[in-house]
Amino acid sequence: MEDIQIKKISLAEIDQLQKIGRQTFKETFSEANSEENMNYYLEQSFSTEKLTEELTNENSEFYFAILNNTVIGYLKINSGESQTELQDKKSLEIERIYVSKEFHGKKVGQLLYEKAIQIAKNKNSDYVWLGVWEENHRALSFYKKNGFVEFKKHIFKLGNDEQTDIMMKLELIN
Repeated sequence: MEDIQIKKISLAEIDQLQKIGRQTFKETFSEANSEENMNYYLEQSFSTEKLTEELTNENSEFYFAILNNTVIGYLKINSGESQTELQDKKSLEIERIYVSKEFHGKKVGQLLYEKAIQIAKNKNSDYVWLGVWEENHRALSFYKKNGFVEFKKHIFKLGNDEQTDIMMKLELIN
């Protein structure tokens, strides 16, 4: 998979971001959630208005994973006040790493993760943190393998369903 490119996303690519965002979220979580809750979340979180707001926020960045001119995954990171919870000036949040199901196990997520760590180090962050749904065992194992440790839990609402996210962090040595 050495031909995969990681590229920062611009506002002009919002349609591609919306498509890959909805596709990968649905692939990852639709089996464990009601269709109504999934549709509500996808409409709210991946609306053109919401994505425009996020793409134009100077403290949020999106990156595509591209193979043969096809978007196969993406990364969203937040710093400063754009972080969803901690908002520590010395931290960086990985809000999303999603990869198309057909590319699972092919190191695409690892490449996106490494991009996030590189950015965190360039920003002189002390640590990187994220939230993972307690039922997403694949992601939990991925982050544990990469050195993340659990430090807290929080509630994530998917439609009308309250779910528990495990918050994890990785201390960085700059």
